[in-house]
Amino acid sequence: MGTTSGERPRRGRPRDPDAEPRIRRYAVQLLLERGFDGMTVDDVAEAAGVGKATIYRRWASKEELANDAMTELFDIEIPDADTGSIEGDLRQVYTAALQFVSTKEGLAWVRLAVSELNRDERFAVLYRSFLDRRIALTAATLERARERGEPIRAGADPVLMVEWLAGVLILRALTGEAMPAVTDADHLVGMTMHGIMQ
Repeated sequence: MGTTSGERPRRGRPRDPDAEPRIRRYAVQLLLERGFDGMTVDDVAEAAGVGKATIYRRWASKEELANDAMTELFDIEIPDADTGSIEGDLRQVYTAALQFVSTKEGLAWVRLAVSELNRDERFAVLYRSFLDRRIALTAATLERARERGEPIRAGADPVLMVEWLAGVLILRALTGEAMPAVTDADHLVGMTMHGIMQ
């Protein structure tokens, strides 16, 4: 039976509305497992259950797909804390951060971030944005502590507070040394408190 007047025959398979998020999800997974060099469009297509053409209709190259996947990776957040004391806030945030990097995925995220920062300046922008969000939350934490009357040093620097812990985690990821354990949160908080309290 032919089509009625005014109808256009449909060709090919209908567009899969779930394909794009599925492709992005598997691209993220393969980036974490293998890094940029080890990720291939063929492997992403196979894992996502789509043809390569489906990927290339949405992303012109492996680099564009990786960029999109990395944007999603950097969208993680360490929850803010408002426990009623600067020490309690830091303990909660540090514990969450250490719990994240103690997982296989968290460690892979740190290693991938470092390798991609060196490969493409766009990832430096993403990582900087991630740190800036954390710095803004830390600045707000310091301000709340001052408003409560806690003796915070005038020179307490939220940038250094974030960067020193990030530096520890990055250095350990690069050298293969074990990440600080979640039980080390109190020790790390104590070091920070020594630097910011009067």
